[in-house]
Amino acid sequence: MKKKGIASIFAFIMVLSTVLIGCSSSSSGGGDQLIFGRGGDAVALDPAAVTDGESLMVTENIFETLVNFGEQDTQIEPNLAKEWTISEDGLTYTFTLNEGIKFQDGTDFNADAVVANFDRWMNGGESFYYYGSMFGGYKGDEGHVIESITAVDELTVEFKLTRPQAPFLKNLAMSPFGIVSPKAIEELGDKLGETPTEAGTGPFVFVEWVKNDKIVLKKNENYWKEGLPKVDEVVYRTIPENSARLNALIAGEIDIADGINPSDASQIEGEEDLELVKRPSMNVGYLGLTNTREPFDDPKVRQAMNYAINKQGIIDALYEGQAEAAKNPMPPSISGYNESIEGYEYDPEKAKELLKEAGLEDGFEMELWAMPVPRPYMPDGQKAAELIQADLEKVGITAEIVSFEWATYLEKARNGEADAFLLGWTGDNGDADNFLYVLLDQDNIGSNNYSYYSNDELHELLVTAQSESDESKRNDLYAEAQEIIYQDAPWVPLVHSTPLLGVSKNVKGYVPHPTGSEPMTYVELAN
Repeated sequence: MKKKGIASIFAFIMVLSTVLIGCSSSSSGGGDQLIFGRGGDAVALDPAAVTDGESLMVTENIFETLVNFGEQDTQIEPNLAKEWTISEDGLTYTFTLNEGIKFQDGTDFNADAVVANFDRWMNGGESFYYYGSMFGGYKGDEGHVIESITAVDELTVEFKLTRPQAPFLKNLAMSPFGIVSPKAIEELGDKLGETPTEAGTGPFVFVEWVKNDKIVLKKNENYWKEGLPKVDEVVYRTIPENSARLNALIAGEIDIADGINPSDASQIEGEEDLELVKRPSMNVGYLGLTNTREPFDDPKVRQAMNYAINKQGIIDALYEGQAEAAKNPMPPSISGYNESIEGYEYDPEKAKELLKEAGLEDGFEMELWAMPVPRPYMPDGQKAAELIQADLEKVGITAEIVSFEWATYLEKARNGEADAFLLGWTGDNGDADNFLYVLLDQDNIGSNNYSYYSNDELHELLVTAQSESDESKRNDLYAEAQEIIYQDAPWVPLVHSTPLLGVSKNVKGYVPHPTGSEPMTYVELAN
């Protein structure tokens, strides 16, 4: 009798604990629904048509790439393609695809589907920013690196390149190059970016998108990787205010909170049911200067801006030690980083001298654009802008802080409408090319080169580096490229941050990637 009574009490406690955990893990879906809280909404859900992390963290769970990165690095692993060969001259890549994979709409994933996607991108012009950035433009452009793509047979795809491209495989692993069902492309058309229903091969299927509120994905019951994914539903909730997002995490309304203020780290560490998680750093936060707009068409003014801004002051005020001052446009963790560059020290007097030399002794007026959402490289764009505004005032520059809704902000900055704008970049593939060429080469003006910076000498170096297979020689080219960028000062590199996330201890298997991607395939909720 005694043993039976103890067993009954234990069973009751276990049932009660399960109920409580279910209630705390999410407000509406219990243990099978994972809720990811973030500061901004997606721009669109066609992976090739966007460049922002908020969009790509969703699309990468719907669409898959030919090859993939390692769990916490950028080493290349098989994915939709199970193996590949590269010709000795580096111009031909032949991929063998996994057999039996189907798109969520029931159609076959095969070589023809891969060809259809690349044909769409290479003929899509500026609709597909990332394609142009990573593959030297579009079909017909002089720098376009893909000469042809052919379906050799149902499960074999052959790429022929016009020149060797060292980061080619890493580029293919990037989320924007997730393969979309050709049937979905034809039937959805322009609606693909709004409602990518049953369009991918990935672990989750699109359900709904309530703008500026939530995006809901459900488990792909026919996913080709057996036993995955682990949860039935993933919800991406948009909670713009960092404090509100933190409170939602503490209250159990969300399971993961992105964009945690460094000043709130200790509060999370003090919560018994929460864990503070640090994403491996591979980013840069910067103040972009539109080089085609006066007075930022003058290198002396751009150099003055670099001397005028107290980077360490920004770090001390906003990052709580979770960042380091940037001197180059790519982080020290990337091979090819130029350690010998000293960077621009905080020197208001030097800034004033340069402004005087530029004929602006009395300063000037400008707009300073502040990001409306927290980003991994900058948890509070408004406060960062206010600190920069105060620094600029000390050298005679009057900056009016301006902001827009996130998608509008990106579009207007990309169109060259800003004087100066806060932005940043999390590396997509761990290669120097993904920072220097993508962000600052003249090929990418109107794409990811928001500053409209152009330098022919730099362009030649970066294109040569793409084709160089010897890593030491590549690194020498990138070191030289960074010297040119340092002198031209197209923008102000501010910080390399360590992004913080708050995670419920009920969440298992969540591993934030240095590229900023958020694969939910292996994540589960404890019962």
